[in-house]
Amino acid sequence: HRDVRVLDGGLAAWTGDLTTEIPHPAEGDFRPKPGALPTLDAESAAAFARSGLLLDARAAERYRGDVEPIDRVGGHIPGAVSAPTTENVEADGRYLPAERLAARFAGLGAESSTEGVGVYCGSGVSGAHEVLALEIAGFTGVLYPGSWSEWSSDPSRPVATGPEPQ
Repeated sequence: HRDVRVLDGGLAAWTGDLTTEIPHPAEGDFRPKPGALPTLDAESAAAFARSGLLLDARAAERYRGDVEPIDRVGGHIPGAVSAPTTENVEADGRYLPAERLAARFAGLGAESSTEGVGVYCGSGVSGAHEVLALEIAGFTGVLYPGSWSEWSSDPSRPVATGPEPQ
């Protein structure tokens, strides 16, 4: 859908006086079109890491493999670049201005990416936040919805640890 709204800063940034008035919204005619968001599978995520740009939106500790509170193994997809979503927002939780996001992602290599920027996280949730930040910055994000949970569940897939993409 092209007419999308986001609560920048989450619910905490948008709280205010509540009304007891019951709303009566008009009936809409929206019809979802599955597949409109470009996505990656494990193989294409690995390809992005090798020949494009694949961002890991999780906390740096999880990227490095220092801690892994959810999945069987810690670390990151080899070649992925650490880009925690916490660096996309101000202290109040609202997104950074577009020009600051653009500079952040350009510094990570987004300007040289011709096929969009691949993004993953733990399970696809924080990755969606990163995809929106890329969009605000003027880049195209491509989500790997299976993310680290899917990647790390297959013992045949390589795992990198430490602060560098490897």
